[in-house]
Parts: sequence; structure tokens; C-alpha cells
Amino acid sequence: MTSSSTSPTTWQDRANHAARSVTALFGRKLLFLPGTHLGAVLWQGRHAAGQPTPSTPAQEPGTQPGPRWRAALRRMRPAASLALPWHYWWQAHYVDCLVDTGRRELGGGATPAARFNGPGRPSAGHLASRLVTGIRLRNALTFVNSYYDDMAWLALATLRLDNLAEETRRPGRRRNAVVRASLALQFDVACTDDLGGGTFWSKKRDFKNTPATAPVALFYARTGQHAKAQALLDWLDATLFDADQALYLDGARLNPAGEVVLERAVYTYNQGPVLGALLELGGEANLARAAVLVDAVQRLLTVPADSSGPGSGSVLRCEGTGDGGLFTGILCRYLALAAADRRLPDATRATAARLVTDTADAFWSGRRPVGPGEAGAGREGKSIFSLHAAQPAAAAYPPGAAVELSTQLQAWMTLEAAAAVTAAGA
Repeated sequence: MTSSSTSPTTWQDRANHAARSVTALFGRKLLFLPGTHLGAVLWQGRHAAGQPTPSTPAQEPGTQPGPRWRAALRRMRPAASLALPWHYWWQAHYVDCLVDTGRRELGGGATPAARFNGPGRPSAGHLASRLVTGIRLRNALTFVNSYYDDMAWLALATLRLDNLAEETRRPGRRRNAVVRASLALQFDVACTDDLGGGTFWSKKRDFKNTPATAPVALFYARTGQHAKAQALLDWLDATLFDADQALYLDGARLNPAGEVVLERAVYTYNQGPVLGALLELGGEANLARAAVLVDAVQRLLTVPADSSGPGSGSVLRCEGTGDGGLFTGILCRYLALAAADRRLPDATRATAARLVTDTADAFWSGRRPVGPGEAGAGREGKSIFSLHAAQPAAAAYPPGAAVELSTQLQAWMTLEAAAAVTAAGA
């Protein structure tokens, strides 16, 4: 049912290339500690001599890497990485991307020869486990932080990691179960009757939003707590669903007068985990909501494709840098689930598949190779992906520009979603 003429094998090769690129450019041990892995938040290649230093690409206010980031990036001594901002939820999505790659390794027989980075390297699942260890150490020896959405993404990722371990007939890490048990307690106290339901975004407990409520609902759904999940979805539908757009708004808070005030921004990634939770719970009403949501994404969250790319039409819009650099990749992850879900109408599945593969095509065709002299051994030939599917990477990230991990995870996530869609024959 996918609109892409690219073969499943080619999509798997592309996803493997993205996995190798991100892990080579950004992945490293935490403070050289054995058994750890973490993604650096920035990577900056050496700029060719005699050429002007490029400016950082246009970014949203407040997201451009500052002098302290750049100084730490240039030094890149172990302790220097601790000077960079800590993005817990970027790392959680890094775990999820590695699980995607690990599932493809499983499809190849889960043998050393099937590993994305060659038989002499760790499997994607093993690297993901090291990453979870790195997250705990970097997060001050705990998995708890101040943001419930961050914790929900890690809980979802470790659940998928354990499922991967079970499918490879290896026991899941007891640690992962401990992670989820401790985080589930956090979710239970974040889901209250204030504002009629939903999940608080942070421990300030002054704002309930889709970014926290939707992934917590999906976690509850995937761990058999269906009543809790459905209650959260119903709150989202009653409070933050915009009927005119058929999309979910960002959040709600109480003003000083005690009135509910909506934050009316609409982001791509908010739609993704809602879609995932609707599909996970199933049932006629939830599946009908899911079909409406996919159609609305196609109508309102797409932009014209780059005319220089391999196709025509539209691709999913992207949300820039910083945290926004992850948003569209997250939506693609859950659109891929919709594309493969035979309970949905064929037209809905075809739309979801087309959105994923066309956006992945755009990321792939717009990539730029890391050039000679730009990086050390083992990194030349890897790729930098654009922060916008509709814009080539050479424009977004010219040689010498600082590249953010979030945007590269987004492209990798999208390519993994395309590989999943085509492998399933959706």
C-alpha cells in the first residue's frame, strides 16, 4: 500500500546508513566509562581551510548554540561534554531509534553478520542498553527528572528494548523493569483530576498538555492499564482536540481567575503519540479518531516537497532545531504503525504510508556526505541530514556548521519508519 517504489531492502540499507552516521558522529562513552554510551548534543566538523566560516543555519530564537556550547564542542575532552545542556528526552529517542535498528537486525537473524555497523561491533540492542546506563549516570544516578513527558519517552523506549530482548530470546535487563516501575509511580502522581484530567507536564504542576498526556497514555496502554489510558485519551479529546482542524492543541492551564486557558499551538509530534495510543487501545471509537487524525495531518501538517527531490507533492513539515528537531520524526514513528494497521480503512493506511515514505525520500535525497578533511577516520562518508525534509542538508548544515543530535535522530527515525512500512507491505 505504500506509494514508494523503493524496495524494502533499499530502505533497510538507508536506515542502516542513518544509524551508522548518527552513532559515528554523535555516539561516545560517557567520561570514557566502559559499558556506557551517550549521544553528544552537537557535532561540528572541521571546516576546509581558505573557506569562510559558515553561519549557523536559521534557528528559532533561543536555540542557537551559544559560546559555551561551541567552546566545549571544540575541546571535546570527557568533562567538556558535561558543560553542554542535558537533553534527557533526546537520549530516550536515541534508545528508540536503536531499538528500531535492532528489530531489523532481528529480521536478519540476530546474528553478528546482521548488525547495522558490522559483525565486530555491538548490536543495536546492546548499544541501546549501554545508552540507558549512560542516561542514568548523566542524570545524576537517577531516571527521574522534572518533566513527565521526558520520563514517559524513556519508559516507552525501555519497554520496547525489553520486547526486543525477548524476541531475540535473551532476558531483558532487570534494570529496565526497575526504570519503568519507578517512572510509573511518577506518572500516577502526574495524572490528577485538576483541569478535569490529563497529565501535568512538569513538577511545577501548573500546565497539562498533549506532550505529557499522550505518551503516558500510550505507556499505560502498552502495560495493560487500559482504563487509565482511555481516560487520558478522553480528556485529550474533550479538552485539547480542535474540531475545526481535527488536530490536538498543545495544552491547558488555569489563569489567575481560575478559568481554563488553552495553549493553541499545533505541533507535529503531539499528534504522533495520540495516534499510537488510539491504535494500541483499539475499539471502534478510537480507530475512527485515528483515521480522522491521519487525514488531518495530511491536510494541515504538510508542505510542498523540494522540487529537486525524487518525487513531487508534499512532505511532513518540520519544526526547526532544538527540541523541535525531533518532532516530525516522532510523528513518522506512529504514522508507520497506522500504515500497517489493517483495522484502519485502506485509504487511511495509504495516506499514512505515503506521508512516511515521501518524507523519508526527501530526507534521504537531501542528505550531504561528511567530506574529506571534515572529520576523522571512521566518519568520512557518513551523512548529515537536513533539519527540514523540504530543504537540502547542504543549505541547512553546510560544512563547519554545528549539527544538533535532535535533527539527526529525526531523519533516522523517519528512515526507520519507512523501512518498517515497506517491510510490512503496507
